[in-house]
Amino acid sequence: MPEGILISVYEKDYYVSFDRLPWFRDAKISDVINVSMLGEDAIRWDALDIDLEIDSLKFPERYPYVMKRTLDEIV
Repeated sequence: MPEGILISVYEKDYYVSFDRLPWFRDAKISDVINVSMLGEDAIRWDALDIDLEIDSLKFPERYPYVMKRTLDEIV
């Protein structure tokens, strides 16, 4: 079973683990490969409603992972 995904942007490859981007873990392959540029500084997965700054791939230490709780989990 894969532990992450490889993202290629501007001819550079970035491996990102599912621990860092858990939204991709259970996503359909067709949704993951359907990615587009969002301006010059970000990429977007419309089907997954995910935007990702390219800098977060280059410098992950500057973008600590923070998971927000849903309203259902709070109540």
